[in-house]
Amino acid sequence: MSVDSKALPQPGEKKKEERRDSAVSRILKYSGARIVSLFITVVIGVYLTILIANMGGYVDEIMKGQIRDNLFMQLMNDKTYQQMQQDQKEDYVNTLLALEEKRLGLDQPFIIRSFRFLWDAITLNLGRAQFMSSDTGSRQVRLIITERLGPTLLLMGTANFLLFFSSIIISLGLSRSYGSFFDRFFIAMSPTSAMPSWFYGIFLILLFAAVFKILPFGGMIDAPPPDTKIGYALNVAKHLILPAGSLFISTFFSSVYNWRTFFLIFSSEDYVEMAKAKGLTDNMVQRRYILRPTLPTIITSFSLLLITTWTGAIITETVFVWPGLGRTIYQAIGFSDTAVIVGTTIIYAYLLALTVFLLDFIYALVDPRVKLGGSSRGS
Repeated sequence: MSVDSKALPQPGEKKKEERRDSAVSRILKYSGARIVSLFITVVIGVYLTILIANMGGYVDEIMKGQIRDNLFMQLMNDKTYQQMQQDQKEDYVNTLLALEEKRLGLDQPFIIRSFRFLWDAITLNLGRAQFMSSDTGSRQVRLIITERLGPTLLLMGTANFLLFFSSIIISLGLSRSYGSFFDRFFIAMSPTSAMPSWFYGIFLILLFAAVFKILPFGGMIDAPPPDTKIGYALNVAKHLILPAGSLFISTFFSSVYNWRTFFLIFSSEDYVEMAKAKGLTDNMVQRRYILRPTLPTIITSFSLLLITTWTGAIITETVFVWPGLGRTIYQAIGFSDTAVIVGTTIIYAYLLALTVFLLDFIYALVDPRVKLGGSSRGS
């Protein structure tokens, strides 16, 4: 009986299968360990946020004081309460206070409630806000955040995407013309980025809204809003110019300067000079020998940019009365509304952890030198 040699596994194919199975096993093992480590980091970060937002339990004392003040304000007009004896009044007040504190969970120690808050946050059970509400009147934290998310994405997305791509393009051009007039100009202007965006926002408001009166100030849309969709979109874009412009100007020159310096480091490498000596055009040199090795850093910067787009600009949105997440966080801090503060923090923490996890795989795709799990090239 003869055996077909083609039916038997060849030594080369067997080794390939073993290497493929080993790579898959290594990736799965690395992914599991990475997910566990990132999850632990998120849990620690969220719990610290809960402790800070509640001031270590001091917010409970503030709430108890507010409950007592509101109760006495209500009882001032209660004729039945006024007719009670002093000891009856004290018992009645203590009973009402105990019921209200129990309803809000303040009858339990904060350290016990903090772990319940942590579990709710991790499971994305954001709960109800204590003082704030959405435009529809709901106190669900989920609805408050989703309602404010759209304006924040519009504002931060417009400013950050314009800043990122313009900085990359301009800095690439400056790296080719080191020492030129424009290169010295951007270097000289880079200290202007020390001013925060809200400072430029106030300046732009005074200049374009108060003096020239060519751009609107405050809010996202006129009241009443335009009837047509095109008119509505144009009106929103008009309101967007000043806040997005302040965010753009505040970091534009420093961003260009940083990227320009970063690209100059790679432009001075020997292999770049060798490519130029071979007669390659400037565009080919930049694309093959400057952009390609710097791609992991560019991807990291862009990924973190996407995350910051969700957070908003707290003071800038407040200055422009922009109805976004940044202004919502500012109001939540003022009201000591821990549910909203923790809700926005847990979403940001999950997005950041997911981005860091995905970046490891993206690095392995764009840079062959990067190996998942720190394995060597020859393994």
